[in-house]
Amino acid sequence: MDKKRGVFCTLTKHGQLRGCIGLPYPTHKLVDAVVEAAMGSAEDPRFPAVTEDELKHIKIEISVLTEPKKIEASGEEILKNIKPNEDGLIIKHGFNQGLFLPQVWKELPSKTEFLDHLCLKAGLAPGYWKKPGVTFYGFRVQAFKE
Repeated sequence: MDKKRGVFCTLTKHGQLRGCIGLPYPTHKLVDAVVEAAMGSAEDPRFPAVTEDELKHIKIEISVLTEPKKIEASGEEILKNIKPNEDGLIIKHGFNQGLFLPQVWKELPSKTEFLDHLCLKAGLAPGYWKKPGVTFYGFRVQAFKE
């Protein structure tokens, strides 16, 4: 618990996303990262803050990340270097950045669809992942859920 690890906390309510916040890089001790991610996910700005009355309906999943590693591939080459259902990805271009946990593959099983939606999350146009200057980082997770 004292080792520094990246962590995400995902909250669902009746099977629907209710919050997901995390620390992708190992900047905090695991125990502190879990607390910070859990508190942040309850106040995810995409949703109203979780209320006490909702807690009985909330399911929690904690994802402990391996350290993100740069993927030495670009454009169409990235398709050969990612494994659906195993790899989480970070895309970076300039000040734009987006992250998908490996669990997102369940909703977006096609590699191109996964990458296009990752671009959208990063504020980039679909297909932008093929352009020069885009950087990818891959990671895996160990997930724990109720």
